This record gives sequence, C-alpha cells and structure tokens, in this order.
Amino acid sequence: MYQYDPIDQRLVDDRVAQFRDQVKRRLADDLSEEEFRPLRLQNGLYLQRHAYMLRVAIPYGLFNSQQLRVLGHIAQKYDRGYGHFTTRQNIQFNWLALEDTPEILAELATVQMHAIQTSGNCIRNITSDPFAGVASDEIVDPRVVCELLRQWSTLHPEFAYLPRKFKIAVCASKEDRAIVAAHDVGLFLKKNNQGELVADVLVGGGMGRTPILGVIIKKDLPWQELPNYLSAVLRVYNRFGRRDNMYKARIKILVKALGPEEFARQVEAEYQHWLGSDSTFTPAEWQRVAQFFVKPAYLKLESLSDETILASAGSDRAEFSRWLERNVKAHQVPGYASVVLSLKPHGTVAPGDVTTEQMLAIADLADEFSFGQIRATHEQNLVLADVEQSKLYSLWKKAKEQQLALPNIGYLTDIIACPGGDFCSLANAKSIPIANDIQKRFDDLDYLHDLGDITLNISGCMNSCGHHHVGNIGILGVDKDGQEWYQVTLGGAQGIEAAIGKVIGPSFFAEDMPDVISKVIDVYVEKREPSEKFVDTVHRIGIAPFKERVYAEVKRA
Repeated sequence: MYQYDPIDQRLVDDRVAQFRDQVKRRLADDLSEEEFRPLRLQNGLYLQRHAYMLRVAIPYGLFNSQQLRVLGHIAQKYDRGYGHFTTRQNIQFNWLALEDTPEILAELATVQMHAIQTSGNCIRNITSDPFAGVASDEIVDPRVVCELLRQWSTLHPEFAYLPRKFKIAVCASKEDRAIVAAHDVGLFLKKNNQGELVADVLVGGGMGRTPILGVIIKKDLPWQELPNYLSAVLRVYNRFGRRDNMYKARIKILVKALGPEEFARQVEAEYQHWLGSDSTFTPAEWQRVAQFFVKPAYLKLESLSDETILASAGSDRAEFSRWLERNVKAHQVPGYASVVLSLKPHGTVAPGDVTTEQMLAIADLADEFSFGQIRATHEQNLVLADVEQSKLYSLWKKAKEQQLALPNIGYLTDIIACPGGDFCSLANAKSIPIANDIQKRFDDLDYLHDLGDITLNISGCMNSCGHHHVGNIGILGVDKDGQEWYQVTLGGAQGIEAAIGKVIGPSFFAEDMPDVISKVIDVYVEKREPSEKFVDTVHRIGIAPFKERVYAEVKRA
C-alpha cells in the first residue's frame, strides 16, 4: 500500500496543527459555531445528534494492521469502544468530545491517516474494488490509478468549493464491486486492442432524493489523461452546477438538465484546453506510485479443492463448509483465497460496527494470515485478501471467537445501513433497529441459504448513505408528522447491471417492517423459477404481486 513521503507527512502534520489552533479558538468562543463549521468539515468533523462524529479516510478501502490498532485505540480512549465502517470505505467515530479531536487527528497522522476531504463540497474519498489486486476476474489492478487520483484531488485549490460533494469510484474487473454507475464520476479501467490502459468515463450518477445512474460520456480515455479530462468535467460542473438549491446541486442534476450529449460536448470542448497539460500523468509518476503496490511475497503453492480444505475441519465440517461457501472468494494466485469477515451479527449491533477488541483481533489476524493488510468493503464488512487456503480453517476458528465468521455474506441479513436517527442529525428515522429486527426475523441460516443472494439496504433519510436505491430490497426512513415511517423499494441492483429500485407504495410503521419483508420474501419463494435470484424474479414479474401481498396482509400499512 502507498507510503507517505516527507511532503505527504508534513502536509498532514501541518493540517493537524492548524486544526488544533482552530479548536482552541472555538472552545474559547473566539470562533462562533457558524465560523467554525466550514473549518471542522474540512477535517471530517460533523456535529451529530448527540456528539461530534469524525469520519476518517481509508483511501480505496486499503489499510494495514498498524493503522487498525490505532483506530482501535482511538475507539477505546476517545469514543465508546467501537467504530463504524461506512458504505464509502471510511470509518466513523460517533461519540467524540470536541477538545479531543486535534489529538485524535495527531494520533492518526502517526500512522499516515487523516480525515481530509471526508466531508464538504469537494472530491471525497476515492473508492474502488475491495478485492483490487487479487480478484480472479480483474482486468487490471486499479490501485495505482486510485492513488494517483487521490493525490491529484487532495486539496486541489480549484475544486475545493464545488456546488456539492463529489464522489469518484473506480472499477477494473468484469464484475463491478464499486457501484461505479451510482457515483458522480465512475471509471471503468480496461486494456484497449493495443494493450494500453484506458478508461471509460461515466458521469452523472448518484443516489439521494433523485437517484440516477451515470452514463458513459467518454470511451477509451488514455490513463495519462485522467486528470485533464476530470478537470474538464469539474470545470463544467463548477461553472454551471446549481448553487442556489443544495437539493439540485449535484452533477447528476446538471447532466440531466443539459442532457448527456450536450454535457459531453461541453466537457470535450473544455478538455481541449487541458489535453497534454502539465497535470498529465507520466510514466515516471506511475512508477513512483506503483512501487507501493507490488505483489506480496506469495509462496509457490498448489490450488486446493474444497474437499481438501474441508478435510481439516473434522466435526466442524458442516459449519466450516457454509463459511467456506459464503465468505471465501477466489484469488489470482494458486493456493490463496480472500476472506470476508462479517460485521453483521444477527440483531445485536449496527451493521458495520466493530469493537476495539475486534479491531485488535483483526489486526492480529491480518498479520498472521494476510501480510498485515485489510480491506474495507462497500457492504460494511472487512476483507483479508491474501490467505493461504491451507490456513482457512485456522483463520475461521479464530474469527469465530470474535463473532466475525457469520456465513451470511450476500444473504438477506448482510444488511447495509447508515447510522440513521440514533446518531445522525439529518436522519428522518432510525436505521439500526430496523436492521436488527429484520436480522432477528431471518436468523435461520438454512432458510437464508435457500433464499440465496438478496441485498437489503437501509437509509435513514433521502441522503441515501445506506444506498437503499440499489438494494434488491431498499428501505428509506421518512418523517410524517413527527413519526418515523418506512418506504420500501424493490428491484434495485449494483454491479454491471445496476438498477434503481421502484417504490411499492405508501410507507409503513417501524414495527411492521419485519412482516413487510416476510411477505415480500413469501412472494419470491412462491413465484421464483429454479435457480432464479430474488432481483431477477422482481424484474420478471414486476412489483405488483409483491405490493398486492404486502398491503393485503400487513394490517397497519
């Protein structure tokens, strides 16, 4: 993974010192909250419902065991003993005192971490495939491009005050594990016929109150030209994006208003001023960054069959087999596998929450089994990407001791959820209790196995931090006369075949939600064809049968 040079470290250290002085002035009332707000947001600090929340950047989801130990220490010393992994490969601390935040940032800086540009109307944390560099379906390794773009976008003076926040996602595999089409800019990296690295550029995606999937406006852009073309995109957005209405300020609204063809024409015209400019990425820059993404010291091993791996499990064979099927993913290198650690214990904690004890244990597991590295996923789980197949059983036993081995990856209870009204001052309704109640209702792993792959996403408000629009089942918290209600969508999907879910009808009370989901699942079980996934059934029969069943049988709807 990328290592700071002295310039990087100096920048982050200076930022900490600057913020320390700003906090000191705020605590002395030399700065009003109105004056302090833009300063704290530039450092990822939010004032939430009950306390300050700090969002720490994990660039493209990659971090190491030393960093995770510091995160665990911060959770224990300054928070309430846990952190929350988000849908954008960041981690948040929800219960901070303002006076502690400079010291927290200083401790993060000692392990090359920060919270710069995790909030505000700027280019946010660039996200990517959590299996980058190891995925069996990978076309190219996207991490060098992600890091080059991260460095290009960090504290970029021209793009520090955009009309609204701006999110970039990068994918370089056959399966899209970065939800590229749902971002302001999405990049698909690939090789052209000459074997050169190029990108297809999508613009205008996003969720929120107006969910839209991005469209390709540029094909086969040479990787060297990425900063130039993206500068052109951002200049057009900066010039014409709405600043009078925050709900219409995202680039997706501008693309929709102009039309994709006209937007692309204006970007292309602006791009001609940037083509081949000083900001062009060079082979020397590539090599400077690429040296930090070399393959680890893999052993020369033979690939093991599942039967061989299971032979070591003895009486644990059945339970271990289920975990092997759901939580273990194919690897590029023979004899290795990638492992997903589930942060979704049924009905007990918020999806994505991890305790200090678990963080320290995961750091130890990373050192023992995966070259000391960890990945954060969009689904709010963690990945150990480089595990020897012969050690999977040993890893499983140790992960199970920390309640990190639930074999529900991709199942209905692998729920994605924002913190919701329990923490967020923007939320209309709570997300965590709804997730917990649904997990408790569907606590039978045999039944989940029979249902197969189903994604369920929950957002506490229209900001859609839980990505409910692209969940096969989406749940949105809404406010009606001071009461919490929940709207349901069906048919959303992420990946190459991304889709926005459709609302089935009027919203429901919180206590009705497990019954609502049960009725939706009942229709699926009755109507599905052999081996048909839930989302495919919804797309085949439409939402009408689900709507009819739910509103006929959930009495309080």
